[in-house]
Parts: sequence; structure tokens; C-alpha cells
Amino acid sequence: MNKLNLPDNIIRLRRKKKLTQEELADFMGVTKASVSKWEKGVNTPDLLLLPQLAAFFDVTVDELIGYEAQLSREQIRRQYAELSKDFATLPFAAALEKTRALAHKYYACYPFLLQLSVLYWNHYMLAETEEEGKSLLQEGVGWCNRILENCGDVGVCGDAMVLRAGLHIQLGKAAEAIEALEPSANPSRLAGQNGTLLVRAYQLAGETQKARSYVQAKHYLDLLNLIGDAILTLSLNENDMAQCEETIRRITGIMELYHLEALHPNVAAQFHFQSAIVYAVNGREGEALVSLSRFKKCVNRLLETEQIKFHGDEFFNQLDEWIDRFPLGSMAPRDKSFVRQNLREALAHPAFDSIRERDEFQR
Repeated sequence: MNKLNLPDNIIRLRRKKKLTQEELADFMGVTKASVSKWEKGVNTPDLLLLPQLAAFFDVTVDELIGYEAQLSREQIRRQYAELSKDFATLPFAAALEKTRALAHKYYACYPFLLQLSVLYWNHYMLAETEEEGKSLLQEGVGWCNRILENCGDVGVCGDAMVLRAGLHIQLGKAAEAIEALEPSANPSRLAGQNGTLLVRAYQLAGETQKARSYVQAKHYLDLLNLIGDAILTLSLNENDMAQCEETIRRITGIMELYHLEALHPNVAAQFHFQSAIVYAVNGREGEALVSLSRFKKCVNRLLETEQIKFHGDEFFNQLDEWIDRFPLGSMAPRDKSFVRQNLREALAHPAFDSIRERDEFQR
């Protein structure tokens, strides 16, 4: 709970209504001296007067006394998991109503508001109409704006800026996303060296274990980012088969070397799927079916687990502590039911029209 701020709030609300201390005292049935002591923090209003005072100022008692509800990291994770399940099982309107009620209740808990924006991004496609889906994304943008305007946590604000840009892209507002991301995404900026400098600082401070853990986490993330960049390369160069084939050859080798299909089947599935599209649009039906078979194996790994979670392996054996720092911990941002839905949508891609009736594709 944040520090209560009743004296300053009484002053601010009284001045907003353009009232003197005496006028407020007359309404509350107390002396001017009592109001003066409230505002100086010498005394506080009687407990029974708080609802009357809040009603006079047209605010809640929580707002009057300056109480801002906050959730712990574990509470945020539990709330997200429950809401994600609600979107998968309840009528969309019911899940939405519950989400908005929690957003109102914890409007000053900025890490939670950030995760609710993530929740909207991952579930807006369930809206009954396209307009309703866009409205949800715009609501998420509004939450990100609130975080950036009021939150003092640099990390949360940085995440909110990137998330807002992602929501803008989803809304088709490319210019807004470019304006936000272009300065910070410049690869020549010194900010790109912060990880290396942090490791050196850990070593200098004698915190060797922290240095090892961070390096491994960075190694893991760099690997995932490499695969993500390769997926973008394939989608941007699908008519340049020579470039795509070399990309697929190199990245497939890296994925096999790091056992990525087992380590992170989600990103591996995305790569195999994009490879299948490239092969299919270039008339390479056999290779497209091979890539789809690999895609299927990765999706099966996701569906066979009781709950999709981030994890390490024998090589990445120091990730648990780092993963635990994620806002959602090891929990995936979507329920398994969405994996099935995305699978159906993926296989309906028009690039596969030429092979849709083949037995291998049907299986």
C-alpha cells in the first residue's frame, strides 16, 4: 500500500471546488480550526465523516485518503492466469467485464496495468466484431499512456513504451510505432552495450554467480531473437529463394545444435511455419510439407504438456532464477486453447492452397 495522503488531498479537492476552509467546515458541521488541522496533518477527520467528505468531493473514500491498491508479483501472475482462462472459457463480454473491474480497482498498480495490456493484445481477436477488437487495443494503448505519464519505474515504463508500439502496429498505426521505437532501436546506440557492461560490473564487484546467470540469460534471449530475426528475413524475402534457402539452412543448423524444438517449441514452430510458406509460394511443395511436418511436431510438444511454460535445459541450466523475474514467471501469456485456434488459422493460410488436398497435408 502506498503512503496515505489525506491532508494534501483535502487541500487539493477543496481548492478544486474553490471553497474556503470555513465553507467546507460549515458543510461538514465542524469548525474552521478542525479543517485547518486536517489539512496540516495534525488531526484526521472522524472515521464516520470520511464517507460524507468523500461524497461531497465526488470521490471514493480510497481516493480521498490516497489509498492505492497494489498487487505483489505473485498476485499479478495469479490474476493474469485466471483472466487468461476466463477469456478461453467464459463469454467474451463476461471476461472483459471482469478485466475492466480489476483495472479500475488496481488503476495505480502499474505493473498489473501493463500485464492487462498484454492480456488484451493476446486476446483481442476473440471480440465479436473487428471494431470491438480495435477498441480493446486502443484501451490497452490508454493504459500504457497512463503508465508512461505516472509510473516512476524505468523498467515498467520501458516495457509500456514497447507494448504501446506493438498495439499501434496491431491497429495499423505504423507512424506512431516508428516514432516511438526508431530512436531506441538504433543498433549503434551505446544502450546496446549495457548487458556487457553489467557483466563486467558484476565481475568487478565479485558477484561471479550473478555474472554467469546474466550471461546465460542473455545468451538464451539472443538465440531467440536470432530466430525471430530469421523469421522476419524469410517473410521479407520470400521471392528471393536463394536468400531464403541459405537462411533456412543456417538457422536449422543452429536450432538443431541448441535443441531448440524442445527448448522453445513455440519459436521453433514459428520458424518452420514461415519456412513452409516460403517453399509453398515458390512451388517447392515437397520442402513445404517437410517444414509443416516439423511445425506439427513443435505444436504437439506444446499441446502435450499440462501447462505451457518457459524453461531451460542441460545447457541453459541457470535460467530458473532469471525466468522467475518475468512479470508472468514461467507462465505462457495464452492458454493452450489458443494454440489450437492458431493452428487452425495457420493451416488455412492461402500459401498452402496448392497442397491442401494432398494426404500429407491432410494428416
